[in-house]
Amino acid sequence: MGNATGAGRFRNGWRFAALMGGNAALALGPWFVRMTDAGPVSAGFWRLVLALPLLGGMAVVSKQRLTGFSPPVWWAIVGAGVFFALDLGSWHIGIHYTRMGNATLFGNAGSLVVMAWGMFALRRWPLRNEWLAFGLALLGSAILLGRSLEIDQATLIGDVFCLLAGLLYAGYILLLQRPRASLGNWSLLFWSSIVGAPVMLGIAAGLGERIIPGQWWPLIALALLSQVIGQGLLIFSLRHFSALVFGLALLSQPAIAVAVGWLVFDEVLGWPDLLGMALVAAALGLAHVKFSAK
Repeated sequence: MGNATGAGRFRNGWRFAALMGGNAALALGPWFVRMTDAGPVSAGFWRLVLALPLLGGMAVVSKQRLTGFSPPVWWAIVGAGVFFALDLGSWHIGIHYTRMGNATLFGNAGSLVVMAWGMFALRRWPLRNEWLAFGLALLGSAILLGRSLEIDQATLIGDVFCLLAGLLYAGYILLLQRPRASLGNWSLLFWSSIVGAPVMLGIAAGLGERIIPGQWWPLIALALLSQVIGQGLLIFSLRHFSALVFGLALLSQPAIAVAVGWLVFDEVLGWPDLLGMALVAAALGLAHVKFSAK
């Protein structure tokens, strides 16, 4: 009996480590976007392309279907891939102009948009916790945007790009709702990456960005951590934790991003910044719990 209990605790410990590791890997993504000497949208292109062999391999190993989809599913995947590319492009541009914590928080704003869309589709008013999430998000965002404007107009522009990325990510999630019911996550991520890569390449070329990097290691690290390890660990964790635990773990991402911004880029935060981040993080946690519970 004791051995069985010990084995159960060991498994739970590893599962929790996987959950937190996935969030940590995603939170480190902006660091590598800043480190690369390629353009920000080009970095998103390489993030998708370099991850494709591993994503396809994971789909095959997991016995997830990669072909034979119906036309409506194909169109949903194509639309989602375009939204995913625009999301990454907007977010990567914003990362270069705003603080790491702001980029991570606003880039995750899609959870609130998905929750609002769900209420619109059901034609009902928000419940008490949902009103609370929207109120916290608006107040926290107002504080952060005001602080960014005080620091530099470019910082405010970076925040806006990251907020736009959050809206685009919500479109990506909503378009994949129907395919997600019958297809695996690895398969969907594989095909949305294939669709998104040429879109990002076209945008990068149109902006005149440097596409071929001088150093490959930041892009390889970005692809592995953000697109494969981060997404993979979170997909694994979904089946082992409640929506509440999963949503609260999301709040570790801005904390890690703030720490990296302070240690690596000398980003100093005052108490208004910390208050604004705490409010937005709490709103995202509530929204993610609500979305994950469905």
